[in-house]
Amino acid sequence: MGTANKVPGVSGGLVAFLLGFYEKFLHSLQKFNISGLKLIFQGKFKLFYEHIDGQFLGPLLFGLVVSYFSVSRILDYLINHYEIYVWSLFFGLVIGSVFYIYKRVKSFNLETFFWTFLGIVSGVCLSIITPATENENLLFVFLCGIVSVVGMILPGFSGSFILMLMGNYVLLLVDSVNALYTTLLNLFIGKFEILTDPYLCKMLKILLVFSFGSLVGLILFSNILKYALKNYRNKTLSTIMGFIAGSLSVVWPWKNRIYKSNMNREFIFDSLKNKQIFDYDNYLPNLSTETYFGISFIILGIMIVVLIDKSAQKRNLRL
Repeated sequence: MGTANKVPGVSGGLVAFLLGFYEKFLHSLQKFNISGLKLIFQGKFKLFYEHIDGQFLGPLLFGLVVSYFSVSRILDYLINHYEIYVWSLFFGLVIGSVFYIYKRVKSFNLETFFWTFLGIVSGVCLSIITPATENENLLFVFLCGIVSVVGMILPGFSGSFILMLMGNYVLLLVDSVNALYTTLLNLFIGKFEILTDPYLCKMLKILLVFSFGSLVGLILFSNILKYALKNYRNKTLSTIMGFIAGSLSVVWPWKNRIYKSNMNREFIFDSLKNKQIFDYDNYLPNLSTETYFGISFIILGIMIVVLIDKSAQKRNLRL
């Protein structure tokens, strides 16, 4: 989920959806309520752990954090060197997820078609919005945290892509995360003077505000979505399915990068220099070996969803 959240156009919620623990995830997040806070203030930490189903949620959230410093860094490398194949795989996963949700809509009628159409229009509109410029204002960073975390709990809604549209993808998911990684690495080897570096201090403060906003958004939207699934299940699933379909252009494999500007800052390490903001321009590929491999990865992505679905049915984990 953590890796998917970092990829523009892919949703961590979609991963939870496909692997069959989506509603359990929402249910655990809902437990961060007044009753849960009372248990914390009363010092009843064991009861709070049981209240939020910590045995499930703890390892999941830990995995989300670890992915930013392990799997997601590998993914960064793969996108830089095998971009078409990575996007092709994700494109196939997203296509497969549309059919996955379609099977779980109990009945299609005029009303569900309307909500599906509304989802498609919303997804298309979102995919063609012109990205804003970077903004380091802490209130705006807090808002970015609230909005972007929706991608963790709403299948098809990519938090990373939203951050790109808000202009803060590089700032919040690259620069600040790398600053934290750099700080921890220096502290580990005993270079405590790193804590006085003004740039790193600023980045860590931005990351802290962003994380707090994400926590607020996670609790807020999980309750809203859980309510929607409970009371308006078919409408909600239809809208999600349409939104995913409408957002397919975001993960289209064949695209050119359009670089907008260079961000030449004085970083501690060379590996953190010259980050660039870019947008994508989709195109239709010519028939070539690379294109055939890309199509193969699309098919592989679809097959992965099919296999996950069959496996979930055997374990009675269907949504």
